[in-house]
Amino acid sequence: MKKVLILISVILIFSPGCAKKERKSLKIAVEFVSHASSAHIARAKNWFEEMGLKVEAFDNYITGMALASALTRGDIDAAYICMIPAISSYANGGVKIKVVCGTHKYGYGLIVNPQKVKTVYDLMKHNVRVACSREGSPTDCLLNKMIEKFNLDEKKLKRKILRMSPPKILLALKMGKIDAGFCCEQFPTMGERMGFKELLKAEDLWPDMQGSVLVVKEELIEKNPRIVRKLVEITKMGIDFINKNPDESGKIVTRALTVAGNKVFPIKIGKVASKLEILPEDIERSLKFKMVNTHLIDKSSVQEEIDYMFKLGYIKKKFDADEILDLRFL
Repeated sequence: MKKVLILISVILIFSPGCAKKERKSLKIAVEFVSHASSAHIARAKNWFEEMGLKVEAFDNYITGMALASALTRGDIDAAYICMIPAISSYANGGVKIKVVCGTHKYGYGLIVNPQKVKTVYDLMKHNVRVACSREGSPTDCLLNKMIEKFNLDEKKLKRKILRMSPPKILLALKMGKIDAGFCCEQFPTMGERMGFKELLKAEDLWPDMQGSVLVVKEELIEKNPRIVRKLVEITKMGIDFINKNPDESGKIVTRALTVAGNKVFPIKIGKVASKLEILPEDIERSLKFKMVNTHLIDKSSVQEEIDYMFKLGYIKKKFDADEILDLRFL
């Protein structure tokens, strides 16, 4: 009788139906922007649960840099994060992560008041106020790319750069407190709806720039590669859905960001964010025209970002892109 029970237990354990639920509870982090649309769609469609994954936490962070800090100090298992902050986490924070899938290319822009800024060179005028996210962020790297491409006076321009988060940049632009600002999507698209102009897109400054990626802790790959494979498959499903259904995607992501906004912002910033309504058409335009939604990653593009961050002094050492990439699950 004992042998029969053991045999039945073995059969149940290895039965496909009984293997559906993965044992580990996942903590997933995303950025509070359209960059993480594939993850928001997957959550809304219950794909994580349908694939047998138990998501314990799904936390939004105001910027990729904030998410990178959380990766350094926390127990996040997987994150949808911009490539540049992911590189910082790995190189400076010592976080053992691997990039296992792409989500999009590009997704950043310089939004300006067209009455005061008509060309890039107008940014150098003493009465033109410019804002950007903090040093080491993707938009800051693009700021440096712009300085190089247009041969601007680096010291003069950087002396007057105001450092603030994307929603604050857009609100400051709306209130007339600044005249130009580098933002990640969906904020440049929202700005265009308000009457501002996107003077430069990421692709104008950095061809083939890797925008965001899915990263996982190395420990998750070592102990639960099946979970990683499922996360990659779910991400690909989300990207495919975006490309085939941009209108519905815009509505789904808008709902997700609206709900998340009530949690992600501190009270004082929440008052700021409440004045910047996100509309479905903002997200749809952002997904269709401001990003190339793809799971594919070009190793040489990642290497270029690593090398550029080292050149700017934002990471301690240069390293080979293969150290942070693990694309076997694609």
